Amino acid sequence: MANTNSMLKALLGLAVVAGWQNRDKIGEFVKNLGQQAGGQNPAGSLGGLVDSFRKAGLGEKADSWVGTGENVPVTEPEVERGVGGDVIDELARQTGLPRDELLKRLATVLPGVVDQMTPSGRLPG
Repeated sequence: MANTNSMLKALLGLAVVAGWQNRDKIGEFVKNLGQQAGGQNPAGSLGGLVDSFRKAGLGEKADSWVGTGENVPVTEPEVERGVGGDVIDELARQTGLPRDELLKRLATVLPGVVDQMTPSGRLPG
C-alpha cells in the first residue's frame, strides 16, 4: 500500500508541474518518490487514482478522463475527496505550494493528464 501511495503522489506531483514555476523542486520530489517506490513507473498508480475517485463517488468523472469522450471537469473539493486530504497535505508540504493552489492546479490539469495517459480509452495493465 505504501508503494502505491508513493506512486500516486508521484503521479499527482507530475500533474502539478503543468503550472508550477519551480519545476526543479517538483522534479526532485518525483525522482525521490520513484526511488522510494523501488524505481517503478509512477504511471503504475493510475488505476489506483481512478479507483480512489470511484470510491469517493466520483467514478463518472474519473471514467470520463479515461474514456475517449469529453473529460468531465472536477472541482477542488472533489479533487481533495478523490485523492485524500492526507495525500494533498503531503504534496503541499513536499512541493512548497499552498494547499489551495495545489488543489486548484490539480483540478485544472488532472482530467487532461489522465486522458493523455489513457489514449486508448482504458487503463494500462
